[in-house]
Amino acid sequence: MKNVKTLTLIAAAVAAMTTGTVQAEQYYGFANVSVNYLDWSDGTEDRSRDIQNGFGAKSDFVYIEVEGGAGYNWGDVYGFIDFENPTKMDWQKDQDDGSKAFRIAAKGSVAVNMGETNWNYYGHIYSLSDSSGFYEQNIVLGVSYDINTDFGLWVKPFLGAHFAHNSAIGAGFNGGMGGWVLGYNFKMAGQDFMVTNWNEIEFAREDEYRGFCTTDTCTGPGDAGFQNTNGKSTGLNGAVALWWNVSSEFTLGVQYRYADNKLGTAAYQNAAIFSAKYNF
Repeated sequence: MKNVKTLTLIAAAVAAMTTGTVQAEQYYGFANVSVNYLDWSDGTEDRSRDIQNGFGAKSDFVYIEVEGGAGYNWGDVYGFIDFENPTKMDWQKDQDDGSKAFRIAAKGSVAVNMGETNWNYYGHIYSLSDSSGFYEQNIVLGVSYDINTDFGLWVKPFLGAHFAHNSAIGAGFNGGMGGWVLGYNFKMAGQDFMVTNWNEIEFAREDEYRGFCTTDTCTGPGDAGFQNTNGKSTGLNGAVALWWNVSSEFTLGVQYRYADNKLGTAAYQNAAIFSAKYNF
């Protein structure tokens, strides 16, 4: 039921992204659906398999994404819903390989202007669940700042308190998170291109989030039975992408996906993502 409520709220936020109100002036808006293939590097697959003795080993997958965002005179909103391994939508709670399970990932964010400044009250919620029974939710509450230039570059850094809910360890305060989203629009050979980057840095994470115990006598890092799934007290997560706007309706992209001490593996991970979007 928690998963359903969370996804319902995020879906409502995404639906509201391209819908203005009588009081709000809309500056921009976009919505798209995409098909994507994520290809983990061989080294990532080996490291994730060896470090956890098979637990959390990475596996390539296809996902379908619905994405949207909008900017208003009061602030901006953004969100997406991903359906990973969409051909495996059967109820396999006893499945022991979560890397090949059907997963739903969703994120919604909002930035509310602080008066006439570039500062914003910021918050985002991210939820991931899969058919093997795993569930995690991350909430960040803090501030963000808008940087816009006349030459096509925009940057939105943020910093906030981080709260996590994980099906293996429960829920609680999990330190802080800082990061940014940026984009740069440019033309080359008469074509429209854009470079984007999103980056998240978790810090001062709780020991419980760095892993979980598989025996009754295990209490934390250093004990027998402790699965060191997220490694250090800091973690990195993000992607850099090049997008080619073939037309107003169609976009192709390639992304470099990276993570370190995150995504269930206490090591560096990287992948290539190939994307095709239809823009509404």
